[in-house]
This record gives sequence, C-alpha cells and structure tokens, in this order.
Amino acid sequence: MTDSPSRVAIVSPLDVVASGLAAMLDHHPAEVRVVELSTGFGVEDPDVILYDAIGLHEGDGADLEHFVKETSAAVLVVSQDLRPDLASRALARGADGFFSLGVDDDQLLSAVLSATKSDDDGGVVVLTDTRAVEHRLGHDVGLTPREIDVLTLITQGLSNQEIAERSYLSINSVKTYIRSAYRRIGVTSRSQAVVWCLQHGFSADAPE
Repeated sequence: MTDSPSRVAIVSPLDVVASGLAAMLDHHPAEVRVVELSTGFGVEDPDVILYDAIGLHEGDGADLEHFVKETSAAVLVVSQDLRPDLASRALARGADGFFSLGVDDDQLLSAVLSATKSDDDGGVVVLTDTRAVEHRLGHDVGLTPREIDVLTLITQGLSNQEIAERSYLSINSVKTYIRSAYRRIGVTSRSQAVVWCLQHGFSADAPE
C-alpha cells in the first residue's frame, strides 16, 4: 500500500453507476480517493480509471482508446455480467483488466489497488467476484485476458498483422498467444477457432 491514497477516476454514461462506484470507494479514504478527470498543462493523470463498458455500446470507444494510449493510468473496465462481449471488446482495445458490477466494497478496493501491479504477461491483476468469473469469456478453459483479446480480434476477421498493430504487440507475440489460445480451446485452425468463439459468446462485430 502506498503512503498516499490511489487516485481513481470513474467514467460512465450512467450516473447511478458512477455515483455507486464512488460511494463504495469513499468507504476506504485511506486507500483510494475519487478524482475528476481533468485536462490541461501540468495536470496529473489518475492512477486508475474505471471505465463503464456500456460506453462501448452507446459510443464509438474513442474515449477508451484515449485513456489507454494517452494517459499513464491503468484502465479497468466495469462490466455487467449480462454483457461479457463488451468487456471483451474493451480488452481488445487495450484495457488492462475488468471486473463485474457485482463486486462488493472490498472486492472493488482489491481490484483498484491491484491495478498498479503487473502480472507476468504485462497485464493487470484484477480481482473479480464469482459471478464475474463465471461469465468471463473463456474462463471455463482458462483463457488469459491477452488470449481473449487475440481471439476476439480473430473472430472479428483481423489478420495476425492487424492484431499486432491493434494490440501493440510484435507479430511473434501474437503468434505465441494464438498457439496458446488454440491449445486451451482445443482447435488447430483459424476457422475452428472462430466457430468455437462464436459458440462461446464472442462477437464477430468489430467496434464501430
């Protein structure tokens, strides 16, 4: 735990979601502090941005890409259990991790505090509740967030080179993630992978 509270910004088109998350975080003033997103010279980025995945349904996701590419904050996606496809799309756009709206105060705090700790794959370690895990795409076969990213883009018809460019990975890294994902889901070809993904909740629709 750091000496000063982690600064957390919340982005949601729904006031009830934003205010609810803020109220939960306000229960832990020693660990986290909710801040407003600001722009301008000399303004520091928050440590963590909580991004409501419903924004990908209502908008084009440009704001999420801005947070991922142009800020130093870890970006965690808040996803409804009934829309795992939105969480997958957000991960494909570079979000560091996600958790379900079904988390309680302590689980939310754990997710936020974990966002500054990288795992072995360079991603963020995010804690989720049981319902979130059960509904996460590919959880039943142990897919990692990065493998989910890659499979999502494959299902949307992107080539390996396009996946590398979109995900800021080398082409060799993309191939490595594809091979490991194929082993987990038990397929040997791209067409088989797409069929598996469509049968398991992945969307073939690319973000607009």
